[in-house]
Amino acid sequence: MTKPKVFLTRKWPRKAEEAIGEIFDVTLNKNDVRLSKLEIAKAFAVHDAIAPTFGDVIDKSVIEYGFKGQGKIISNFGVGVDHIDIETCKKFNIPVTNTPDVLTDATAEISILLMLMVARRALEGEKQIRENIWSGWHPTHLMGSLVNGKTLGIIGMGRIGQEVAKKAFHAFKMKIVFYNRSKIKKDLGFPIKQVSSVTELCRESDFVSIHCPGGKETFNILNAEAIANLKKSSFIINTARGDVLDEEAVFNALSKGLIAGAGLDVYKGEPIINKKILNAPNTVLLPHLGSATYETRTSMGMKVLDNLKAFFNNTKPIDMVY
Repeated sequence: MTKPKVFLTRKWPRKAEEAIGEIFDVTLNKNDVRLSKLEIAKAFAVHDAIAPTFGDVIDKSVIEYGFKGQGKIISNFGVGVDHIDIETCKKFNIPVTNTPDVLTDATAEISILLMLMVARRALEGEKQIRENIWSGWHPTHLMGSLVNGKTLGIIGMGRIGQEVAKKAFHAFKMKIVFYNRSKIKKDLGFPIKQVSSVTELCRESDFVSIHCPGGKETFNILNAEAIANLKKSSFIINTARGDVLDEEAVFNALSKGLIAGAGLDVYKGEPIINKKILNAPNTVLLPHLGSATYETRTSMGMKVLDNLKAFFNNTKPIDMVY
């Protein structure tokens, strides 16, 4: 029996590549270079499945190219699918799967890391050590902000938002408020307060952490109007998608001292970063490390494998987006 052909658009952890290679006829991206739309489209046309990831543009042209060839399913390596034209997939009846759950803890950890780093001015201190300009301890040196007991505002109370809330409450005794487009009734085992708007959330928060999906409905959900309601002592954290944050508004607020700092792991147009953000004061900038652990990225690959195995065994994949 001929094995279904699967195309991986980027390099995976070795264990995951080996596992999927045992089941399917897999084409690997051995050089791990970002592929163009045309390259992905041509690959989809001659493979039964593609496994794209963040940064790959899977638009109408790519999907049509695959549909006219032998493309049958798109199994995304990652949770977010805002880079995939879901409506066109529906039109051509091409299923889309993703990899939820397995990256929740890793991404939540990065959110907490950014909160601590920017609030406690960790990068500034580390730089002083490396550049040999630290003059020694003194009472007013690099004073930052305490995280413990502060109010954390969460935008998007899905799996990752809930996990950040849990870690923040249990480890740092933070008060939790959140904004979510739908009503959240789940009992997390500690007090949480849902507010009616992002603006209201900003008024109440010392830290605002974004965890909503990307896409048209959430574009610049944290915008200049909302940011204007933050206190001068407040911090912005983003580990979701670059498009959900108005970077120009963040730069302006930082430059004018209207907020205390920002910790970012994602950016509009990444890997190219807005120079204003690069030059903004009081920032911690990470290169999209949210799910970057060996355990998590391997588990993501295994999720893709499980979804493809189900599909080609004529059963419904567990993680159907559509």
